[in-house]
Amino acid sequence: MNLNQTILAEEVLQARVRKCPGNRPASVCAGHPRNLLNPHKVLNPHKVLNPHKVLNTAALIALLFQSVLSSHAASRERASDPAGPLEEILVTAELRATPWLEQAASTTVIDAGQAKKRSAAHLENLLQIAPNVNFAGGSSRARFFQLRGIGERSQFVEALNPSVGLLIDNIDFSGLGTIAAAYDIEQVEILRGPQGTLHGANALAGLINLRSAPPDEDFSTRLNGVLGNFGRRELGVSIGGPLGAPGLLSRASVFRHQSDGFVDNGFLKRDDTNARDELSFRGKLRWQAGERQSLDLALIYADADNGYDAFSLDNTRTTLSDEPGRDRQESEALGLNYRVASERVSLELSGSVAQSDSEYSFDVDWGFVGIAPGEYSAFDRYLRKRRSYSLQARLASTEPLPLSARGLPGAGGLHWTLGLYGLNDDETLRREYTFLREDFSSRLRAETAALYGQIDYEIGPRWNLSAGLRLARRAMDYRDSRRVNAQPGNELWGGKLAVQYFSENSGMFYASASRGYRAGGVNAQILAFPGRDNPTGGALASRRFFEDELLYNYEIGHKGRFFAGRARSSLALFFMDRKDQQVRGSLLIPRGDNSTTFIDFTDNAASGFNLGLEWELRATASEVLELYFNLGLLRAEFEGYINADGRDLAGRDQAQAPAWQFAAGLTYRLSEKLSLDLNWEGKDAFFWSDRHDERSGAFALWHGRIAYRTARWELALWGRNLFDKDFFLRGFGSFGNDPRKGYITEEYLQFGEPRHLGVSFEYRL
Repeated sequence: MNLNQTILAEEVLQARVRKCPGNRPASVCAGHPRNLLNPHKVLNPHKVLNPHKVLNTAALIALLFQSVLSSHAASRERASDPAGPLEEILVTAELRATPWLEQAASTTVIDAGQAKKRSAAHLENLLQIAPNVNFAGGSSRARFFQLRGIGERSQFVEALNPSVGLLIDNIDFSGLGTIAAAYDIEQVEILRGPQGTLHGANALAGLINLRSAPPDEDFSTRLNGVLGNFGRRELGVSIGGPLGAPGLLSRASVFRHQSDGFVDNGFLKRDDTNARDELSFRGKLRWQAGERQSLDLALIYADADNGYDAFSLDNTRTTLSDEPGRDRQESEALGLNYRVASERVSLELSGSVAQSDSEYSFDVDWGFVGIAPGEYSAFDRYLRKRRSYSLQARLASTEPLPLSARGLPGAGGLHWTLGLYGLNDDETLRREYTFLREDFSSRLRAETAALYGQIDYEIGPRWNLSAGLRLARRAMDYRDSRRVNAQPGNELWGGKLAVQYFSENSGMFYASASRGYRAGGVNAQILAFPGRDNPTGGALASRRFFEDELLYNYEIGHKGRFFAGRARSSLALFFMDRKDQQVRGSLLIPRGDNSTTFIDFTDNAASGFNLGLEWELRATASEVLELYFNLGLLRAEFEGYINADGRDLAGRDQAQAPAWQFAAGLTYRLSEKLSLDLNWEGKDAFFWSDRHDERSGAFALWHGRIAYRTARWELALWGRNLFDKDFFLRGFGSFGNDPRKGYITEEYLQFGEPRHLGVSFEYRL
């Protein structure tokens, strides 16, 4: 079969599948949406990385792919083709499992092999692969994510109102990403853009879906061990297979990660005050009662008992805290899913129960008693408990309705999905703080009910139409020890409309419009200081409550497979229009002892926009070489927003929104058993906060791994941040905390990981 015949055969197969879709400059760079692709206006050429080089690298890699693949295709007359096609990817977070190349959305899918090549222990080690994905530090592990510049950066007194959803085995852990271990994860799916139909209020900016490996039909065992510098040691075991009873399959995994962290405490003479000690267990059972009936059970237990001693008064990796904090989370969860199908309709019933107990505490002064005359000393601790219960019922067609047979237009048929969803969240907080006369406590109960549906209609031989809608009602009851009592409610709706065109030779083109929402709520810290007792002098009186945020996303894209399936590409252009944009604000309040406190709150900016591009390219260039290149460009601005300090931020970039990001890499098989992996990633500078003008600084990092693999075992040497570049995860810039300098205002930074080296071993049975 020649190349043209191969491509034609693949297109025929695709058509069949479609019918059954189952780093800180002082000034702020001004700009306009239309300048997104102009590097002179959008990208600052004086950064650590010249954006022209990034874009030129993208073009060079694309040309390299084309040259290598074309040369390879020219030799297709050989007896065998050494470069096989890339495997098909399924996106499971959709209402229907959908081939990635046929999904009308910008989604990054990361599999277990990519996680291994990056020596990833946690989700935070994987996110840089994805275009326009960022995360905020201020914690021991990444748990605050931003997609296309949208997402939270911290949590203190207020209950979290997530913009980015996080699912682990279909159980909602939004805002609780400390336990997102990467061990035994089969696939990570990052869906960018509002998921108004799919997930509702917790997915305004998108959704991150972690799916662990499924139950095994055959008995298997895997043992993993890792040793590295900074005291890193890991041990993981996974076992799966049938349990004896007909149709009963299982899988279980246990993983322990420990390290001393990347910080030394100069006052306590310790190197483990920022240590990590993380244990996770995941178990799965599946009962396959025939071809049309199944029951799945997922069990999760995770205990992350990490230190938190991350900020230094000197902006080095040596802290001076006399009371290091903790960042701890213990979670237990159970999920059930039952599915039964007839020839035309399937019924799916699912539910989950999850509870998480967490502690987030830190030395407020980042110093020790006696460090300088007139210093203050304080410690802050937040103890949270969250309980959540969810139920869902979903009906869906298993065969398309043959509309053409009934005289209605359409070359094929119509698939439909209809569902009901209920969620109950109950979160309690106790804050223990040096300057409080008594502990602060609060409780927030939230009940959400939703009705949703979607249709997928094949309106022509190459055209598909998809439409989805979700109606939701959210009721909240907030009470705290300062006698605040509020019951805000929200009625919300979101949805998506997408049109797809499947070209015979050029892949799939799509255009979509979607609406997402984020529920409003109460600013308890402001309500707690009414009238003349308000230390802000009434400046925040109008911000006692915040309104719903709406997001309209408009997107066009293309996905395709080329060179007999050996290369695939995904390109998306998007414009996001934000209405009543929710932003995190705070007001700094000085005390007489030179300490400061903050009133944190959520505010509504008048409006903003987020405009950008996402491109992912991957290819098997030959039997020994695989390449990938991902690029994200982003322009995220306020169109109208005056913050609590009275500053007009119109035209300024939103926080946590780098103008460009990239990730590139290769896998080279030196022999049948020996392979080399190299990964290069970087991002532009971005504002840490909407409250000050300090920025992160642009950076680029290299990671590498060389592995020797046999049929049963694998030994690998790896390194992360090979050139030991300094980069930062979080920054503050509106206060002073160093008594040795008279508490002058300056910037404080949390470092990312330095050069990190190790060896890993895996045994498979």
